[in-house]
Amino acid sequence: MPQSKKVPLTDMLLSEQLITEEQRDNAILEQKKTDKKIGQILVELGYIEEKKLLHLLSEQLHIPYVDLKTYELNADLVKRLPEFYARHFRSIVLNEENGKFLVGMVDPQDLIAHEEIERILGRKVSLALIREEDLLAVIDSFYRRSEEISHFAESLSSELQPSASGLGHLSSVTTEDMPVVNLLRSIFEDAVQVQASDIHIEPDESVLRIRLRVDGVLQEQIIEEKAIAQALVQRIKMMSGLNIAEKRLPQDGRFSIKIKKSSLDVRVSTLPSQYGETVVMRLLNQSADVLKISQVGMPPEILKYYTQILSASYGLLLLVGPTGSGKTTTLYASLNQLNKPEDKIITVEDPVEYRLPRITQIQVNAQIGLTFANVLRTILRQDPDIVMIGELRDEETMEIAIRAAMTGHFVLSTLHTNDTIGSMTRLLDMGAQGYLLASVLRAIMAQRLVRKICHNCITDDVLSLEEQNWLRSVCQSEMQGVIFKKGSGCTYCHHTGYQGRVGVFELLLMNEELSDALRQSDTAAFQKLAQKQPTYRSLLQSGIDLAVKGITTVHEIIYMSGEI
Repeated sequence: MPQSKKVPLTDMLLSEQLITEEQRDNAILEQKKTDKKIGQILVELGYIEEKKLLHLLSEQLHIPYVDLKTYELNADLVKRLPEFYARHFRSIVLNEENGKFLVGMVDPQDLIAHEEIERILGRKVSLALIREEDLLAVIDSFYRRSEEISHFAESLSSELQPSASGLGHLSSVTTEDMPVVNLLRSIFEDAVQVQASDIHIEPDESVLRIRLRVDGVLQEQIIEEKAIAQALVQRIKMMSGLNIAEKRLPQDGRFSIKIKKSSLDVRVSTLPSQYGETVVMRLLNQSADVLKISQVGMPPEILKYYTQILSASYGLLLLVGPTGSGKTTTLYASLNQLNKPEDKIITVEDPVEYRLPRITQIQVNAQIGLTFANVLRTILRQDPDIVMIGELRDEETMEIAIRAAMTGHFVLSTLHTNDTIGSMTRLLDMGAQGYLLASVLRAIMAQRLVRKICHNCITDDVLSLEEQNWLRSVCQSEMQGVIFKKGSGCTYCHHTGYQGRVGVFELLLMNEELSDALRQSDTAAFQKLAQKQPTYRSLLQSGIDLAVKGITTVHEIIYMSGEI
């Protein structure tokens, strides 16, 4: 049990001679400025290690210290304490034994919180000490909106009439307490909480599937009330300004929404399917700062050459890779680097994903004739220094981009190809003239995203026989003695072993030899010469480098190689 009288933490530390009186006074002074907890300030100022502080508190209070990273939690027990109180009291139910709950608290000396938790749980509790950072990660993991989403789905289902007229009258209601609004808000809150990039709403024959893409992988929740699908899709279409009466054709739209502290720009795509319209919503967090080029994750040697290319006064820089490979993030980081008062930058995008100050951004609209090619012809009369084209989609757009690069503009664009060398074949197949392309192309960057090993549960990986054979077949250097890593799975990574993603990059710098091969449209010679370049390292080799460094797993690189 905790001490009946709360002893100031600084007094404890002074008595144990772990801090000096001067350090205590500095920490108290800093606390008055910031309102942070004194323990957090002492750790941040470097006066004491956090682990030592926690173990001292544990000994002084005669309660155990529990490391939530490795502690096996029971979801049903955790949810016995409602999320509001878990966050408010910085507490979590850890275990149940002999009719008592073991509750972890960030501040076990908070007697009021202790008493209130006992009242809510309806029985006596014993306490344990936990880290606040670990607790917040666990809360985000366990208090997902799954039950809330199911509850709102049931409420919405009970309000809907079996007739179509019931849906019609529902779509005209706009009150904030509507079940459909609450359901959508819960879905978005859940997506923001797990940092999802996309929300998929998919009606099936007898159920409705809601899937969130987290770190490139879909997580699924099944809702039994399939009847709510139409009302949900109608509401999303209304928010996106789409035609709610049109259910036979695909539609695209967008809307903005504020969830907690995040301002989301939501891109909506609807598609008619066998069991109703499916909806995919891409979430773009406008509250997040656009990355700097140094934060994208390029290896130092690639970053050095890439930064040099960005300083060119004219020419063409291509970023290549499939959808979802991080090209847009790298493009915007590049624009962020180039965005200076002395340069005029114009972008042509479909759609504009992030809004940047000082940059003229244009969204194409094919329905009114505002195509990439039409916009490009016009913007060259606007005297730009730098032009960013969202994608080289056709011969006309590519031809204008090449001519813009020839006439003194620096042009950045993307192309959907697998790697840098394959981009040449694609450009020539699209109708590009080899001699024109050779005169303006500065470099091609290919990239992919792979999942990072969760640093909270990283452990040694024993490779399977298939993985060992694959490594031998693709590696030129000897891998004997290399200890690869994996994630064992913990509450931080939702027991997947992965947390976040990292870029894999392949940079091909143009030189005279490559330009000569390109002028002659000799793709075979181009490939051989490219692979001999001292600065060239393929996506596969770069991916294996990440696995050797323990940043990702061999399994992820095998998956990526199958895509390449």
